[in-house]
Amino acid sequence: MVKFTNYNQYEVMRYMREQIIQEIEKNKIITILRGVPAEQVIAVAEALYQGGIRLLEVTYSADGSVSDTETARMIGHLAAHFGEKMHIGAGTVLTARQVRLTHEAGGCFIISPDTCPEVIRETAACGMVSIPGALTPSEITAAHRLGADLVKVFPVTQLGAGYIKAVKAPLSHVRLLAVGGIDEKNMAEYLAAGVCGFGVGTNIVSKALVAGRDYSGITALAKKYTEVIGRG
Repeated sequence: MVKFTNYNQYEVMRYMREQIIQEIEKNKIITILRGVPAEQVIAVAEALYQGGIRLLEVTYSADGSVSDTETARMIGHLAAHFGEKMHIGAGTVLTARQVRLTHEAGGCFIISPDTCPEVIRETAACGMVSIPGALTPSEITAAHRLGADLVKVFPVTQLGAGYIKAVKAPLSHVRLLAVGGIDEKNMAEYLAAGVCGFGVGTNIVSKALVAGRDYSGITALAKKYTEVIGRG
């Protein structure tokens, strides 16, 4: 576990964490990079940036097809390349070790498919934004009480925007991120239901466009999503 050496260091980390939360609430879209070849990661990310994307999630491979070390290396390359222009974090984070690797690489947020107390605690200790996954009101509340900054509702479109609206009535104090099946056509209804942002993967980072190295196509897709946000 990362330990702060003094109070000032803690305050700086807390301030940075709050800034990232504000960026998520402002930009609303975290684009998910899953299975993008390492040699294309920068080019794909640049295409997304040109389309208005400012938050990027690089996922760890639960099946071990890409090592945790390699994933952390990609996060590090992106963080170094973009600096403060784009905020880089990790997804499919299942262990405290992955949290530490992300922190050491320069990542600033942690997203998980589940609610794991150890992962949330380690994320907080590293001063990063914690976004665990949950679905039911009990799971969402448990994640929030453990220290989550936002809660990823996944898979959200299986239940619909009406579900989010119903959950937000008693849990209005919890920031929710909608993930799973989100596209430019349904974003507005989920925003109206009360989510503060989205996680979007292959609907923007099209596997076909990546395979064809069609980076202008990726930029065009990203613009469709960021324009929805721009329209409010």
